[in-house]
Amino acid sequence: MPELPEVEALAQFLRDHAVGAVVGRVDVAALSAVKTFDPPVTALSGRDVTGAGRWGKFLGMDCGGLWLITHLSRGGWLRWVDEPNPLPPKPGGKSPLALRVHFFTPEGATPAIDLTEAGTKKRLAVYIVEDPQSVPGIARLGPDALAVTEDEFAALLRGTSQRIKTALVDQTLLAGIGNAYSDEILHTARISPFANTKTMPAETVSQLYTAMRSVLLDAVDRSTGQDAARLKGEKRSGMRVHARTGQPCPVCGDTVREVSYAERSFQYCPTCQTGGKVLADRRMSRLLK
Repeated sequence: MPELPEVEALAQFLRDHAVGAVVGRVDVAALSAVKTFDPPVTALSGRDVTGAGRWGKFLGMDCGGLWLITHLSRGGWLRWVDEPNPLPPKPGGKSPLALRVHFFTPEGATPAIDLTEAGTKKRLAVYIVEDPQSVPGIARLGPDALAVTEDEFAALLRGTSQRIKTALVDQTLLAGIGNAYSDEILHTARISPFANTKTMPAETVSQLYTAMRSVLLDAVDRSTGQDAARLKGEKRSGMRVHARTGQPCPVCGDTVREVSYAERSFQYCPTCQTGGKVLADRRMSRLLK
């Protein structure tokens, strides 16, 4: 799933490539992806692209005061296409394409952006709104992970009692962090994913805040300026524990372990984060019962 660094990089990509262009035709290939009907998607046509923004993991393109907002969810992505197919896509096909926005640039080019979604579970969402805050998911967001101060961060954690892994990915508590970067932040801070927010010492909270900013800012720096097609690879290359189950920890050499639950899993290093203790894998525990 694209998280804060990738979505911020995509917003900058749109500022660099789409701002100044005029929106042409908008093709909807997956009707279920469009969550609003007034204004219609056709209202974007003929408008100048004037900006782009990010709210947590939501990405937005400002078309002269009318916003195209998307949440890419787990399998979604944005692609820039220099020479798109001029024929409209067939709605409901097997293609991963959900929505295509054609442009006319000042240089006379006719590129497009494609919003695509891999996999069978279609969760990508598109909204056409005058105010981004009218998108329910944006309205529910907590403070942005890169905008919150250390004191505000500490107060957020004191106000809840849950595992820190759960708290970091709760978008209503703190916006922008998902499964991957929460693994990296906790590993950098040397904190167990199962540590309770209510009982974390002040020094540990400060350590976590520093790690959060360090990991996210480093990822933003590495991602911004990259071609949209290369962002996924850039994200994977920067991971030290996430999605690296069974590989050696780059810090201590211990084996990176995994805990699986429901449809997700997280990774951690026992030596760096849990004093050598291997956390129970709930999925395996259920199988053994």
